[in-house]
Amino acid sequence: MKLFRYIVPLLLLSFVAQAQSPVKDGAILAEFSVSDSTKVYFSQGNLQYQASTNTWRFAEHQWDYVEKDNENISEKYTGWIDLFGWGTSGYNSVYPYSNNNYAYAFEGDTTDIAGTNYDWGVYNAISNGGNQTGLWRTLTYSEWDYVILNRTDARYLRGTANVNGVNGLVLLPDNWSFPSDVEFTYGMNYYSQNEYSTSEWAKMEANGAVFLPAACGRNRAYVNCDGSYGSFYWSSSACDYGDASDYGDASWLGFYGGGVGTGGSHRYYGRSVRLVQDVKK
Repeated sequence: MKLFRYIVPLLLLSFVAQAQSPVKDGAILAEFSVSDSTKVYFSQGNLQYQASTNTWRFAEHQWDYVEKDNENISEKYTGWIDLFGWGTSGYNSVYPYSNNNYAYAFEGDTTDIAGTNYDWGVYNAISNGGNQTGLWRTLTYSEWDYVILNRTDARYLRGTANVNGVNGLVLLPDNWSFPSDVEFTYGMNYYSQNEYSTSEWAKMEANGAVFLPAACGRNRAYVNCDGSYGSFYWSSSACDYGDASDYGDASWLGFYGGGVGTGGSHRYYGRSVRLVQDVKK
Protein backbone atom coordinates (compact mmCIF):
# COMPACT_ATOMS: atom_id res chain seq x y z
CA MET A 1 0.00 0.00 0.00
CA LYS A 2 1.28 3.49 -0.87
CA LEU A 3 1.66 6.23 1.71
CA PHE A 4 -0.45 9.39 1.49
CA ARG A 5 1.03 12.00 -0.79
CA TYR A 6 -0.18 14.72 1.55
CA ILE A 7 -0.31 14.78 5.32
CA VAL A 8 -2.35 17.59 6.84
CA PRO A 9 -1.24 18.86 10.27
CA LEU A 10 -3.56 19.61 13.12
CA LEU A 11 -5.57 22.74 12.46
CA LEU A 12 -7.63 24.20 15.26
CA LEU A 13 -10.39 26.73 14.92
CA SER A 14 -14.08 26.76 15.65
CA PHE A 15 -16.82 28.43 13.70
CA VAL A 16 -20.50 28.72 14.34
CA ALA A 17 -23.28 28.64 11.75
CA GLN A 18 -26.54 28.87 9.15
CA ALA A 19 -28.89 26.97 6.34
CA GLN A 20 -30.32 25.26 3.18
CA SER A 21 -30.04 21.88 1.37
CA PRO A 22 -32.49 18.98 1.08
CA VAL A 23 -31.69 15.52 -0.28
CA LYS A 24 -33.52 14.77 -3.55
CA ASP A 25 -33.14 11.70 -5.78
CA GLY A 26 -30.10 10.64 -3.81
CA ALA A 27 -28.18 13.92 -4.07
CA ILE A 28 -27.15 16.31 -1.31
CA LEU A 29 -27.90 19.58 -3.04
CA ALA A 30 -24.85 21.58 -2.06
CA GLU A 31 -22.08 22.46 -4.49
CA PHE A 32 -18.47 21.26 -4.19
CA SER A 33 -15.83 22.52 -6.60
CA VAL A 34 -13.74 19.65 -8.00
CA SER A 35 -11.83 21.77 -10.53
CA ASP A 36 -11.68 25.39 -11.66
CA SER A 37 -14.70 24.77 -13.89
CA THR A 38 -16.65 21.82 -12.44
CA LYS A 39 -18.90 21.52 -9.41
CA VAL A 40 -20.68 18.42 -8.14
CA TYR A 41 -23.34 17.19 -5.74
CA PHE A 42 -22.39 14.22 -3.54
CA SER A 43 -24.71 11.25 -3.14
CA GLN A 44 -26.61 10.83 0.12
CA GLY A 45 -24.48 7.86 1.22
CA ASN A 46 -21.96 5.24 0.17
CA LEU A 47 -22.76 2.93 -2.73
CA GLN A 48 -24.18 -0.51 -1.83
CA TYR A 49 -24.95 -3.63 -3.87
CA GLN A 50 -27.12 -6.76 -3.47
CA ALA A 51 -25.95 -9.59 -5.72
CA SER A 52 -29.06 -11.81 -5.44
CA THR A 53 -31.25 -9.08 -6.99
CA ASN A 54 -28.56 -7.17 -8.90
CA THR A 55 -29.67 -3.99 -7.12
CA TRP A 56 -27.60 -0.88 -6.47
CA ARG A 57 -28.54 1.74 -3.88
CA PHE A 58 -27.13 4.53 -1.74
CA ALA A 59 -26.92 3.98 2.00
CA GLU A 60 -29.87 5.54 3.79
CA HIS A 61 -27.66 7.64 6.05
CA GLN A 62 -24.23 9.12 5.40
CA TRP A 63 -22.77 7.25 8.38
CA ASP A 64 -24.09 3.83 7.30
CA TYR A 65 -21.70 1.10 6.18
CA VAL A 66 -21.89 -2.69 5.97
CA GLU A 67 -18.82 -3.70 8.04
CA LYS A 68 -17.81 -7.39 8.35
CA ASP A 69 -20.75 -8.67 6.26
CA ASN A 70 -18.63 -7.71 3.25
CA GLU A 71 -16.84 -11.01 3.92
CA ASN A 72 -19.99 -12.76 2.60
CA ILE A 73 -19.24 -11.46 -0.89
CA SER A 74 -20.55 -13.88 -3.55
CA GLU A 75 -22.70 -14.06 -6.66
CA LYS A 76 -25.75 -15.26 -4.69
CA TYR A 77 -25.39 -13.30 -1.44
CA THR A 78 -28.77 -11.88 -0.35
CA GLY A 79 -27.33 -9.17 1.90
CA TRP A 80 -25.63 -5.93 0.92
CA ILE A 81 -21.97 -5.16 0.30
CA ASP A 82 -20.22 -1.80 0.03
CA LEU A 83 -16.53 -2.57 -0.53
CA PHE A 84 -15.64 -3.00 -4.18
CA GLY A 85 -12.61 -3.81 -6.30
CA TRP A 86 -11.76 -0.98 -8.66
CA GLY A 87 -14.00 -0.72 -11.73
CA THR A 88 -16.27 -3.60 -10.67
CA SER A 89 -19.46 -2.10 -12.07
CA GLY A 90 -20.61 -5.40 -13.60
CA TYR A 91 -19.69 -4.33 -17.12
CA ASN A 92 -17.80 -6.83 -19.28
CA SER A 93 -18.02 -9.50 -16.54
CA VAL A 94 -16.12 -7.37 -14.03
CA TYR A 95 -18.60 -8.04 -11.25
CA PRO A 96 -19.05 -6.14 -7.97
CA TYR A 97 -18.71 -9.45 -6.08
CA SER A 98 -15.36 -10.18 -7.74
CA ASN A 99 -12.89 -11.40 -5.14
CA ASN A 100 -9.40 -12.34 -6.28
CA ASN A 101 -5.85 -11.04 -6.25
CA TYR A 102 -5.34 -10.48 -9.96
CA ALA A 103 -5.21 -6.74 -10.55
CA TYR A 104 -5.66 -7.21 -14.28
CA ALA A 105 -9.12 -8.72 -13.76
CA PHE A 106 -10.26 -5.25 -12.75
CA GLU A 107 -10.20 -3.24 -16.00
CA GLY A 108 -6.75 -4.66 -16.52
CA ASP A 109 -4.53 -1.92 -17.91
CA THR A 110 -3.58 1.60 -16.83
CA THR A 111 -6.59 3.22 -18.52
CA ASP A 112 -8.78 5.39 -16.29
CA ILE A 113 -12.39 4.26 -15.91
CA ALA A 114 -13.74 7.85 -15.90
CA GLY A 115 -16.63 8.16 -18.35
CA THR A 116 -16.65 4.43 -19.14
CA ASN A 117 -19.01 1.61 -18.24
CA TYR A 118 -16.51 0.40 -15.64
CA ASP A 119 -17.55 3.39 -13.53
CA TRP A 120 -20.27 2.20 -11.13
CA GLY A 121 -22.39 5.32 -11.55
CA VAL A 122 -22.17 5.45 -15.34
CA TYR A 123 -23.14 1.83 -15.97
CA ASN A 124 -25.75 1.23 -13.27
CA ALA A 125 -29.14 2.60 -12.27
CA ILE A 126 -29.09 3.47 -8.56
CA SER A 127 -32.48 2.48 -7.13
CA ASN A 128 -32.80 5.45 -4.76
CA GLY A 129 -30.71 7.79 -6.91
CA GLY A 130 -32.95 8.44 -9.90
CA ASN A 131 -32.99 4.78 -11.01
CA GLN A 132 -31.48 5.51 -14.44
CA THR A 133 -28.09 4.72 -15.88
CA GLY A 134 -25.62 7.52 -16.54
CA LEU A 135 -26.77 9.85 -13.75
CA TRP A 136 -23.75 9.44 -11.47
CA ARG A 137 -19.99 9.10 -11.65
CA THR A 138 -16.86 8.60 -9.55
CA LEU A 139 -14.50 11.50 -8.91
CA THR A 140 -11.10 11.37 -10.59
CA TYR A 141 -7.83 11.40 -8.65
CA SER A 142 -7.27 15.09 -9.44
CA GLU A 143 -10.84 15.98 -8.44
CA TRP A 144 -10.47 14.39 -4.99
CA ASP A 145 -7.20 16.28 -4.71
CA TYR A 146 -8.92 19.54 -5.60
CA VAL A 147 -11.72 19.08 -3.06
CA ILE A 148 -9.40 18.47 -0.12
CA LEU A 149 -6.44 20.69 -1.05
CA ASN A 150 -6.98 23.20 -3.85
CA ARG A 151 -10.46 24.72 -3.82
CA THR A 152 -10.85 28.08 -2.12
CA ASP A 153 -10.48 27.75 1.67
CA ALA A 154 -10.09 23.98 1.30
CA ARG A 155 -8.37 23.46 4.65
CA TYR A 156 -11.22 25.18 6.50
CA LEU A 157 -13.82 22.98 4.80
CA ARG A 158 -12.76 19.56 6.10
CA GLY A 159 -12.29 17.89 9.43
CA THR A 160 -12.37 14.60 11.30
CA ALA A 161 -15.59 13.85 13.17
CA ASN A 162 -17.75 11.25 14.84
CA VAL A 163 -21.35 11.13 13.64
CA ASN A 164 -23.87 8.91 15.45
CA GLY A 165 -20.95 6.94 16.92
CA VAL A 166 -19.14 6.49 13.57
CA ASN A 167 -15.69 7.96 12.84
CA GLY A 168 -15.10 9.68 9.54
CA LEU A 169 -14.30 12.78 7.49
CA VAL A 170 -16.57 15.81 7.10
CA LEU A 171 -16.40 17.85 3.88
CA LEU A 172 -18.21 21.18 3.77
CA PRO A 173 -19.56 22.75 0.55
CA ASP A 174 -18.03 25.78 -1.14
CA ASN A 175 -20.54 28.29 0.21
CA TRP A 176 -20.84 26.93 3.72
CA SER A 177 -22.97 28.56 6.40
CA PHE A 178 -23.27 27.11 9.89
CA PRO A 179 -26.45 26.12 11.71
CA SER A 180 -26.82 28.61 14.55
CA ASP A 181 -26.40 26.06 17.35
CA VAL A 182 -23.83 23.60 15.91
CA GLU A 183 -20.05 24.03 15.99
CA PHE A 184 -17.30 22.62 13.78
CA THR A 185 -13.54 22.45 14.33
CA TYR A 186 -11.62 22.11 11.10
CA GLY A 187 -8.46 20.03 10.66
CA MET A 188 -7.29 16.43 10.79
CA ASN A 189 -6.96 15.32 14.39
CA TYR A 190 -8.78 12.98 16.76
CA TYR A 191 -12.29 12.05 15.60
CA SER A 192 -13.87 13.26 18.84
CA GLN A 193 -12.96 16.88 18.00
CA ASN A 194 -16.39 17.04 16.30
CA GLU A 195 -19.09 14.82 17.79
CA TYR A 196 -22.62 14.95 16.38
CA SER A 197 -25.82 13.25 17.44
CA THR A 198 -28.30 12.33 14.70
CA SER A 199 -30.28 15.52 15.33
CA GLU A 200 -27.16 17.69 15.26
CA TRP A 201 -25.92 16.04 12.08
CA ALA A 202 -29.33 16.57 10.45
CA LYS A 203 -28.71 20.31 10.78
CA MET A 204 -25.23 20.00 9.29
CA GLU A 205 -26.52 17.89 6.40
CA ALA A 206 -29.38 20.32 5.77
CA ASN A 207 -26.68 22.90 5.02
CA GLY A 208 -24.90 20.52 2.64
CA ALA A 209 -22.26 18.86 4.83
CA VAL A 210 -20.93 15.53 3.52
CA PHE A 211 -19.71 12.75 5.82
CA LEU A 212 -17.44 9.93 4.61
CA PRO A 213 -17.49 7.15 7.22
CA ALA A 214 -14.34 5.21 8.08
CA ALA A 215 -16.02 2.27 6.41
CA CYS A 216 -13.58 -0.66 6.62
CA GLY A 217 -11.46 -2.19 3.86
CA ARG A 218 -11.32 -5.61 2.24
CA ASN A 219 -8.29 -7.64 1.14
CA ARG A 220 -9.66 -10.61 -0.79
CA ALA A 221 -12.21 -12.10 1.65
CA TYR A 222 -10.84 -10.49 4.83
CA VAL A 223 -12.44 -7.29 6.08
CA ASN A 224 -10.62 -4.94 8.47
CA CYS A 225 -12.93 -2.59 10.37
CA ASP A 226 -10.56 -0.56 12.50
CA GLY A 227 -12.51 2.69 12.35
CA SER A 228 -9.93 4.40 14.55
CA TYR A 229 -7.49 4.29 11.61
CA GLY A 230 -9.49 5.62 8.69
CA SER A 231 -10.74 4.62 5.27
CA PHE A 232 -10.22 4.72 1.50
CA TYR A 233 -12.55 5.85 -1.30
CA TRP A 234 -11.85 4.91 -4.90
CA SER A 235 -11.27 7.45 -7.65
CA SER A 236 -11.86 6.69 -11.32
CA SER A 237 -8.15 7.11 -12.07
CA ALA A 238 -5.44 4.51 -12.53
CA CYS A 239 -2.09 5.13 -10.84
CA ASP A 240 0.49 6.96 -12.90
CA TYR A 241 3.53 7.55 -10.74
CA GLY A 242 6.08 6.52 -13.38
CA ASP A 243 6.93 3.39 -11.42
CA ALA A 244 6.53 0.00 -13.11
CA SER A 245 5.46 -1.50 -9.78
CA ASP A 246 2.34 0.69 -9.90
CA TYR A 247 1.08 -0.94 -13.08
CA GLY A 248 -2.34 -2.35 -12.31
CA ASP A 249 -2.92 -0.07 -9.32
CA ALA A 250 -5.64 2.55 -8.91
CA SER A 251 -5.94 5.81 -6.99
CA TRP A 252 -7.99 6.69 -3.94
CA LEU A 253 -8.79 9.35 -1.37
CA GLY A 254 -7.65 8.21 2.06
CA PHE A 255 -7.89 9.64 5.56
CA TYR A 256 -7.14 8.83 9.16
CA GLY A 257 -7.19 10.80 12.42
CA GLY A 258 -4.05 12.77 11.58
CA GLY A 259 -4.17 13.31 7.83
CA VAL A 260 -5.95 13.19 4.50
CA GLY A 261 -4.55 12.70 1.02
CA THR A 262 -4.55 10.80 -2.25
CA GLY A 263 -2.59 7.68 -3.09
CA GLY A 264 -2.96 4.28 -4.69
CA SER A 265 -3.17 0.55 -4.08
CA HIS A 266 -3.97 -2.73 -5.82
CA ARG A 267 -7.27 -2.78 -7.66
CA TYR A 268 -8.49 -5.96 -6.01
CA TYR A 269 -8.68 -4.30 -2.59
CA GLY A 270 -12.26 -3.63 -1.50
CA ARG A 271 -12.74 0.12 -1.09
CA SER A 272 -15.73 2.40 -0.49
CA VAL A 273 -17.39 4.32 -3.33
CA ARG A 274 -19.13 7.70 -2.99
CA LEU A 275 -20.63 8.88 -6.26
CA VAL A 276 -21.30 12.42 -7.47
CA GLN A 277 -23.49 14.26 -9.98
CA ASP A 278 -22.24 17.19 -12.01
CA VAL A 279 -23.98 20.50 -11.32
CA LYS A 280 -25.66 21.59 -14.54
CA LYS A 281 -24.74 25.08 -15.65
